[in-house]
Amino acid sequence: MAKKGNRVQVILECTEHKESGMPGTSRYITTKNKKNTPDRMERRKYNPILKKVTLHREIK
Repeated sequence: MAKKGNRVQVILECTEHKESGMPGTSRYITTKNKKNTPDRMERRKYNPILKKVTLHREIK
């Protein structure tokens, strides 16, 4: 029987897009291990609306 892990789904939202005031949002869904990374995740991901790679932070 498989163990239940510490993995949880998190949503990453673009920080630059939020500040720009443009309509729409860029969000990605990923998983993380809560035991290894208890703080909020930050990743550089592609934003199709701004057409460039931007910083995406975990939201609740």
